[in-house]
Amino acid sequence: MEVEISVEAEKKRLNSRVALTVVVLSVLMGLGKLKDDNIVQARQLLKADAADAWSEYQAKKIKLHLTEAGMRQAELLALANPASAAALKPQQEQLRHELARYKVESEALRGKAEAKEGAIEPLNARHDLFDISDAGLSIAVACAAVAALSANLLPLFASWGFGALGILFWLAGFAGWNLRIEWLISLLG
Repeated sequence: MEVEISVEAEKKRLNSRVALTVVVLSVLMGLGKLKDDNIVQARQLLKADAADAWSEYQAKKIKLHLTEAGMRQAELLALANPASAAALKPQQEQLRHELARYKVESEALRGKAEAKEGAIEPLNARHDLFDISDAGLSIAVACAAVAALSANLLPLFASWGFGALGILFWLAGFAGWNLRIEWLISLLG
């Protein structure tokens, strides 16, 4: 009878450990999902902003090229008809002013677009960290379930190992640590 009580007590202790493991991992997975969803949303907004900035840049470059073409036409007109050269001077000055303005504005827009694109990569890296964390925590929950079904400690230890890996990447995702394992990201990507 003592052996039965001991076996039952051991199973109860194992199930308590499994339950605690699953609860902790599930809470971490939920919090990680919330943070990852915010990162994905911010990344999508940055991508849209970058696309808008590149569109503005392209529009400004088109204006610049059209103004350059207008300047060439004015210069050709002045060469073809020297009598109109004096009349074309104000228009040429205005075109030079617009050319200078469009050059400055297009460079500013290019810098803005590049900055937006540059801000996307760190968010991609953090998103990858949460993906790896989610994979580790999910495997840990599965291992905990196997431990409960088999009444064996070995899968529970495996669960804790995968859980520790998931928690490490979870912390890295929240803290913004540069913890990239390219082969793992490639494997999971």
